[in-house]
Amino acid sequence: MFKKIWKKPNIPRISIPKPHIPRLHIHLGIPDVLKRWVAIILAIPMNIVRFILAIPMNIARSPIGAYRQLTKFRDYVFSKIEYLNSESEKWKRAFNIAKSPYSFLRMMGFSPQMAIGLLALGSTAGTGVVVNETILAEKSFSNGDAGIYTAPIDTPIFAAQEYNTLRLDLGATSVGLVEIDSISLGTAYSGSALPSGESSVVIVGGLPAVSDPAFTETFLEVGTMYVDRWRCETLTITNSEIHKLVVTSNASDGQSIAAVAGTPRDRGIGGGNRADDMLTSGGYYDQLKITAASSGVNGKVDVLRLTNIYSKGGGCVIDRVKAGTMEVTLNEIGGDSDLATKAFQIATSVIYKSFTNNSNVEVSMAVPAAQ
Repeated sequence: MFKKIWKKPNIPRISIPKPHIPRLHIHLGIPDVLKRWVAIILAIPMNIVRFILAIPMNIARSPIGAYRQLTKFRDYVFSKIEYLNSESEKWKRAFNIAKSPYSFLRMMGFSPQMAIGLLALGSTAGTGVVVNETILAEKSFSNGDAGIYTAPIDTPIFAAQEYNTLRLDLGATSVGLVEIDSISLGTAYSGSALPSGESSVVIVGGLPAVSDPAFTETFLEVGTMYVDRWRCETLTITNSEIHKLVVTSNASDGQSIAAVAGTPRDRGIGGGNRADDMLTSGGYYDQLKITAASSGVNGKVDVLRLTNIYSKGGGCVIDRVKAGTMEVTLNEIGGDSDLATKAFQIATSVIYKSFTNNSNVEVSMAVPAAQ
């Protein structure tokens, strides 16, 4: 008998594919970046520790290799510091520009009055912006803000909305460089006036002695002084000692150059840890004063450069200056169209050791036009 063996029938399987459900990939850019920065910051201490621990072994194995690793580490640290400094400076500049419409207008050459008028008329914030920018904002010599400045401080010791004189008082603290260029003075621009009781738009030098109240005569000591491209109704230089006097290529509505030969010494102004340079460019003022205003204390500046000054309504005066070199070049001086009145004068109280007097001509000139 044969045993019947039952077998399970071979039924083919039908496989039904599972539907493909795509995964949703969400890339969170900012969190990823933050995670990376956190990881980098947390890794810095460990990298420093590893570097310090590896120094003895690296020196023992290879002094040159150790030095190379040290320089690579130094460059890595400095690159991060420089990057952070540059980013910080960019953000600082951006915020200053965003918050300072008044300063921006002054930088563009507008007078304080014109800048205030534009902001008051054109700003939706009205005079609130003006108050914030002109009264609450910090003023400075480098920004061209009017006021009384005492070298070497860049911020004024006095400033007021109605005070539009640029005044710099120099004293025992010497300054390496004072440079003022491209400014308009006096009545040279519309709506301006000289300060009450004043007749000069430019006053540079020391001050005379007076008895009441007591004040001892002062001088302005200068290494090199440049009087370059001034437009004045009159220019007078008096009571000065100049080792090397250069007067060249000036045009004036009458001139009297009568300096006297003598033996003034050459000079340059040192002073060790001198004050920072004081520089400003552009602006409208009723007057410019650079004086030694403290009794018995001479002002000291190594290089005094005054260039491209346009003035009207008064004279330009340089008085009581002791200079190593003074260069008076390319100026236009005059305003009454009368050669007999001598708009340009260098008085007999000016003493020189070396004198160059070249290419100075007399030309009839009318009063400068208002800008």
